[in-house]
Order: sequence, then C-alpha cells, then structure tokens
Amino acid sequence: MKEYTTSQIANWFLAKESISPKKLQKLMYYAYAWTLTLTNDSPDELNNKLFNDKFQAWVHGPVLSDIYHQYAPYGYHNIDNENIEKPNLANDIEDILEQVWDVYGKYSADELESLTHQESPWKVARAGVNPLESCQIELDDRIIYECYISRIG
Repeated sequence: MKEYTTSQIANWFLAKESISPKKLQKLMYYAYAWTLTLTNDSPDELNNKLFNDKFQAWVHGPVLSDIYHQYAPYGYHNIDNENIEKPNLANDIEDILEQVWDVYGKYSADELESLTHQESPWKVARAGVNPLESCQIELDDRIIYECYISRIG
C-alpha cells in the first residue's frame, strides 16, 4: 500500500470544506485509524498505514504535531482552503476517506474531541497524565487497531 504525507491527507479534507485545525486533526485521526483497521488483517502485522507520522495524546485529543504547527495561526478559525487542491489518492484510500467524512464530517471539532476522549487509544496513552497536562505520548497502533476492529461486526 502506498503511504501518503500528512499534508496530502490534510489537503484532501480541506479541499472538501474549510474546517478548523482541531476538526482537521480529528478527521485525520479517524482516517488513520480506519485505514489501519480496514487494510490490515491482524494487530500483529500493521504494515499498511495511511502515513508514517504518529498521533500524540494531547489535551484536546489525538494530534499530529506537524499539522498542528502548520495550521496553528488559524487558532479556532476555519483554515482558508481557497488554494487547496485535492490530491490524487488510490481508490481504496479515497473510499475510506469518503466514509470517514460521511460519518464524522457532520460533527463539530468539540464533538469529535469528545468522541476521541471516550476511546481507548487516547485514554491508554494519557493514563496517569493530569487532564490539563501537556503530553507527547504517542498513540499505539495496536490499540488503535483493536479499538476499531472490535466495532466491525
């Protein structure tokens, strides 16, 4: 499977709609989680990934630090997407991203944050960390896979 850059995946979502940096982070997290879950057969061999970057368990949910820094100047405002071009992605990845958009795109950034706070990948990574304490612990791919594979009936 071809891996993409975080910027390519960010641009895919931004080409759809102007959204806040926090909402972008959460959509990218779910895109990563769904790709990890739907394109691998076992938690022992998680070779297929949307991109190589790891999410960190920040106070407001899973965050990619490079994407955070790129869009930090927007704060809570929507990112200007006027000059964003939708990247060409493989059909199977495009399909997964469309599904993520269909399921999660309707939620606000705060609602998506709340969802991630209820799920094991973020909770396990932040175990023992004060709720308002800065944290750069990475979410574990195996825990992400096991969390979402359990939902597939």
